[in-house]
Amino acid sequence: MAPGPLHSLPCAASPRRRKDRSLTMPFALLLPHRAVISVGGLDAEPFLNGLLTNATTTIEHGQRQHAALLTPQGRIIADMLLARGPEGFLLDVDVHAAQVLLKRLQMFRLRARVAIDARADLAVFAFDGAPDPRSAKAPGRSIAPRTRASQGDIAHYHASRIAAGIAEMGADFGSEEVFPADINMDLSGGVDFKKGCFVGQEVVSRMKRRGVARRRTLIAQLADGAPGVPAPILADGFEIGRLTSVAGQLGLARVRIDHVADADARGQSFSAGGLALALDRPDWLAGELAALRDAKG
Repeated sequence: MAPGPLHSLPCAASPRRRKDRSLTMPFALLLPHRAVISVGGLDAEPFLNGLLTNATTTIEHGQRQHAALLTPQGRIIADMLLARGPEGFLLDVDVHAAQVLLKRLQMFRLRARVAIDARADLAVFAFDGAPDPRSAKAPGRSIAPRTRASQGDIAHYHASRIAAGIAEMGADFGSEEVFPADINMDLSGGVDFKKGCFVGQEVVSRMKRRGVARRRTLIAQLADGAPGVPAPILADGFEIGRLTSVAGQLGLARVRIDHVADADARGQSFSAGGLALALDRPDWLAGELAALRDAKG
């Protein structure tokens, strides 16, 4: 039976309002593609801390923490935003991954004193609540009773998260399809390499240590129109990645950054679905490419 008091999570308390109205709006928008799982009980914190990519011990009331449960091979089963409640934690997850995640957590439970429940009574809302830890440009989020009033268009949410460079399960990747580095989790605070063991840690830590993360997610700028997604991204006919989400003239591209660098060196242009696009070059990209060159010797 689901522990009821978790619905009073302080994440619904109103934080200091941001000046950027694209992040915090005078309404809350229900995200129907997200679901809520509760993990409560005496062992809830150490239980999650030993499984997930990020530490649960540092989460304060009213905050969010990005984390994921991985396969032993290091691929993402489900990523989530965690919130601390009075009796444990609430997990904001993709609705299609929720059942898979629930079963995996129950499998790991063994003798741990935890209660793991799907919370159909709760829902995730955007443009309200706590800041998204993945980007200061992303919409705020709250978890509240599903009966709460919702206003706005889901397209506005996706446009905001794409502009913030946030890849989302269901839209941009599927379960067991990508490594954390592919969606920049290690760059946006979703992986704690100092906290101790978690499932898949050996693979993820080795990739980080050796600087061999070849796939990354970049913001794409579209000049004319929007191709259907997903769509291959080509550099003069050679596939270097995939365009996974589009909103207006912006999209998210999961690409081989070494192939992007090679195309740049040759002066090649990029396209998807027959339409020209340009790829953003964030500040961290030069360091990632240098690490790849060093790894090749």
